[in-house]
Amino acid sequence: MRVSLTPSVIIHQRPYRETSLLLEIFAREYGRVSLVAKGVRRNRKKSQSLYQANRKLFLSWGSRGDLGTLTEIEADGPNFNLGGKALISVFYINELLIRFLHRHESHPQLYDTYLKTLTRLEFGEPESLCLRYFEKQLLDTIGYGLVLDHDLESGLPISPEKEYFYSINEGPFLTKSGSTKGVSVSGKTLLALDSENLDESCSISEIKQVMRLTLNSYLGDKPLASRELFKAYARHYK
Repeated sequence: MRVSLTPSVIIHQRPYRETSLLLEIFAREYGRVSLVAKGVRRNRKKSQSLYQANRKLFLSWGSRGDLGTLTEIEADGPNFNLGGKALISVFYINELLIRFLHRHESHPQLYDTYLKTLTRLEFGEPESLCLRYFEKQLLDTIGYGLVLDHDLESGLPISPEKEYFYSINEGPFLTKSGSTKGVSVSGKTLLALDSENLDESCSISEIKQVMRLTLNSYLGDKPLASRELFKAYARHYK
């Protein structure tokens, strides 16, 4: 299989043997792919400028199995201008992609959402909102989408004036049932997340709890390393 200059981003890299890099990429038409970039560590300047996590690329590769070989790399415009907490947010969504996506499954809409998220971060939109929208789209893509528009108990549309109990891996109910794990959340906040129109009048902390518990239920026991980066950053700049 040979792929020529397809839109892609690098979501993880690590040293491989003496002079190479092992890359995890997210390609718009090919999904998550593992590649070896042979010999690139000989030229550190080139490695630093192109093999970064916050830029759009055109990549070419050849493969006969799960691990391909990078044959060409070109920049698709300048780097996203990200730093601090926004850059940690990129590490976080990259880690989600690695943990949730199967290799070689095309997700062009999620790829577009990924670039939209980086653009939002670059223009200074709050990380808490950007990440919630991305998490929502990721869950939709992998078949675990959140129910945000109707009450599962009655089937009626969510009312912005009412309070709901969001049962993890199920959806919103007007009343809490048994010992089900979940979060109390307002109807207004559920509808705002559904339309991706969260603002200061919504409870972002409620939605963060819903997302955290939902993602944890699928991630299993292995924690996300990027969450530790967020904690370290918060301690340093508090």
